[in-house]
Amino acid sequence: MTQSNPLPTLPRVIGHRGACAYAPENTLASIRKAAALGARWVEFDVRLTGDGELVLMHDDTVARTTNGRGRILDLALNELQALDAGAWFGGAFAGERVPALAEAVALLAELGLGANIEIKTGKPEARATAEALGRTLAAHWPARAPAPLVSSFEIAALEAMQAAAPQWPRGLLLQKLAGDWRGLLDRLGAATLNLDHRPLDRAKTELARAAGRPVLCYTVNDAARARQLFAWGVSAVFTDRPDALLAA
Repeated sequence: MTQSNPLPTLPRVIGHRGACAYAPENTLASIRKAAALGARWVEFDVRLTGDGELVLMHDDTVARTTNGRGRILDLALNELQALDAGAWFGGAFAGERVPALAEAVALLAELGLGANIEIKTGKPEARATAEALGRTLAAHWPARAPAPLVSSFEIAALEAMQAAAPQWPRGLLLQKLAGDWRGLLDRLGAATLNLDHRPLDRAKTELARAAGRPVLCYTVNDAARARQLFAWGVSAVFTDRPDALLAA
């Protein structure tokens, strides 16, 4: 069985959807902005298109972040890339396109950035999404670059990734510690535990850390809260404002 690549050393501050306080989320412009602000890693979301490609998009429809309508699963890559994914954020970003994952990977290589790639999917298309991600990473991820971290809330997606492309480190995304979360970490072979920071206190953080994985927290935009989380042993935080946290 293929072994997972080792989890790279994570920076403490990871840009969320690029640097989405300053540029339209999940776009190449947002990734460039994160790098310009000093981020060494970015997080972004990927979804499966109707023709089996992967694009950077959080929602299951294009309505919120483009000038179009419809489900990602019902649209082909060329239809998605004909949309304006920047004007909604501000006139300076008018004409920004929905990026294909391969384009984003090329930009990461150019900028020297690491990445947490979050799989956004429903259960029915989870396997197809994971298989597409495995193919894209095999074809485009630079051989000498640190491995990306692949995370998801959708257990079926992580199971499919474990089966289709087990060499890429996986992160289990949870809103809170509930049920048999430790058993799930072990069953999925998860390399990290990615948690919503809001329910966490010192005791819950210590409980999470006792599972033996780095704890990553989303989405932290307050420097004082970030310092508190780091003091409790959190390894990294995702933030819309990487400059504010890096400065602190």
